[in-house]
Amino acid sequence: AALVANLRRQMELFNNYTFSDQEWRRFFTQHLANTNEGIEEKTRRIQEDCVINLTRDDGTTKNITLLDKKNIHNNRLQVINQYEESAGAYQTRYDVTILVNGLPLAHVELKRRGVPIREAFNQIKRYQRDSFWAGSGLYEYVQIFVISNGTHTKYYSNTTREAHIREQNNSGRRKSKKTSNSFEFTSYWADGNNTVIADLVDFTKTFFARHTLLHILTRFCVFTTEKMLLVMRPYQITATERILQRLEIAHNYKKAGSVEGGGYIWHTTGSGKTLTSFKTAQLATRLPYVDKVLFVVDRKDLDYQTMKEYDRFEKGAANSNTSTAILKKQLEDDNAHIIITTIQKLSTFIKKYPAHEVYQKHVVIIFDECHRSQFGDMHTAIVKNFKKYHLFGFTGTPIFAANARAAGGAQFFTTAQTFGDQLHTYTIVDAINDKNVLPFRVDYIQTMDAEPDIDDKAVWDIDR
Repeated sequence: AALVANLRRQMELFNNYTFSDQEWRRFFTQHLANTNEGIEEKTRRIQEDCVINLTRDDGTTKNITLLDKKNIHNNRLQVINQYEESAGAYQTRYDVTILVNGLPLAHVELKRRGVPIREAFNQIKRYQRDSFWAGSGLYEYVQIFVISNGTHTKYYSNTTREAHIREQNNSGRRKSKKTSNSFEFTSYWADGNNTVIADLVDFTKTFFARHTLLHILTRFCVFTTEKMLLVMRPYQITATERILQRLEIAHNYKKAGSVEGGGYIWHTTGSGKTLTSFKTAQLATRLPYVDKVLFVVDRKDLDYQTMKEYDRFEKGAANSNTSTAILKKQLEDDNAHIIITTIQKLSTFIKKYPAHEVYQKHVVIIFDECHRSQFGDMHTAIVKNFKKYHLFGFTGTPIFAANARAAGGAQFFTTAQTFGDQLHTYTIVDAINDKNVLPFRVDYIQTMDAEPDIDDKAVWDIDR
């Protein structure tokens, strides 16, 4: 009752509106705590559509906002601990919950030092199964879980793998039949240099800083078309933020159209570059001064693959093109914000339409695997034609001065010469340390040892 009363008070303060008792009852039972809705619908509401249309007593309507995503500091935060839930399958007591505008959006489960944090993970799984749906089901709004034993602290999203399947049991109670959140998908928090922040006190100072937590909840989660909530890992967040910072600075200091207006991200293969590039593209399209975001892949990496990935993150967010004519149409369409194309098609487009109006627009161009051999000519063409461009490259294998070679007569430029500063690094060493990729398996086989029964004789033609 106290949780619901507080929710009403917070919603009223946040929306600067006072509900009548009737209005609140309708709003609460139809929208916030609808018994037919589960984790999936509640996650969608927080991630995608957090404005609800309230019908007032006099028949007029008013928009009630659950979360301000534009000005995140307008949101009101509270912390509660030892919340007791007796309506579920068992009497339970949750450790620490962070309420945003009265809704529980982040939840922390703590164990004593020395107890494996997997136990805290399993406990949250039990809560999801036995009690989060109980009462008014408000705990199904939790987007991010944090587990800690003081020494080790990790975070993860509410549906790290499969969505919860609902069923009515005999008493009419809803319960989760199956959830396969896997401990493998929990993530350590880290600073910008990939140094893991595992201790609970340090973690709290950084992760639970108001702006950090609100940014993670409002900007750095992706609710996929497969109804899974993905929360980005620290290196993905840092890379995205550094590109957006670079865009801001380049815009303010009029650096568009120069190498200072861009940069590159060195993230090792298999570390989730597509999610990072998608989030970057998505957040860049929201900047008022950016007209288009082009995501350019090599034909070898078939844009279909990237398309599928991008489509998973947001239906129809990215428009792929099968021909240069379609690319031209998309570049002219104000509603096509993110466009996926190949180096080859973009090259053809530039040759065919040397005076197209898109060259005057403010364009962010993101390259995936940004150093293929035909890239040199493409780069020259872009720099020559586009007037207000920002070039960003993602690569798992950057080219440095030491390994830049003249290839087939064409001079190979280093990644930094082509794209500008290295904005963030996450190498194979970091990925192995974080257990995000499998380590190398090294078998040492000695081949130079003489067998005991073989005489060493000079082979007849050895000198030649």
